[in-house]
Amino acid sequence: MLYLASQSPRRRQLLEQIGVNFRIVDVDVPEQRLLGESPRDYVSRVAREKARAGLAVLEESGAAVLGADTEVVLDDEVFGKPDDAEDAACMLRRLSGRVHEVISTVWLVTRSGEWSDTSLSRVTMPTLDNATITAYIATREPFGKAGAYGIQGHGAKLIEHLDGSHSGVMGMPIYETARLLRAHSLIGA
Repeated sequence: MLYLASQSPRRRQLLEQIGVNFRIVDVDVPEQRLLGESPRDYVSRVAREKARAGLAVLEESGAAVLGADTEVVLDDEVFGKPDDAEDAACMLRRLSGRVHEVISTVWLVTRSGEWSDTSLSRVTMPTLDNATITAYIATREPFGKAGAYGIQGHGAKLIEHLDGSHSGVMGMPIYETARLLRAHSLIGA
């Protein structure tokens, strides 16, 4: 049985979109970047820890667990989820008129091994004025999302250009995830 170690509705939706049968396993993994840890290593570590934590609470011998993490990175700084409206506005002002990276890593963990894949996307935001930022925050969409925006909703209006994976920016790179699942016979071709 395949499990997803995430409460994210976006990740559930993306797996359902490609016809994957899975169950949810609830995990609580701290998302704190270690001193000197690169953004890519941080995202990978958190995704792996989620998958491992999920597997640790399951008793099924044949269980397989997917863990994923996605972060927005600008100038080597990781932009997590905003604490409040002021934090969201600050993040959006910093991303405004700039190109940033979105790193999305998925880990597949079983009792016999661990495998991962990563998607790296580059996102260009136009210059955002205060009225645009305020209106977007009023949608409540920035909360619970890395970098204070979601590409799949109203936030799509904030994206000038995407070079990479749309699903990766949403929170789970589907191409890479499907490749992992196929390689381990968890989905068909």
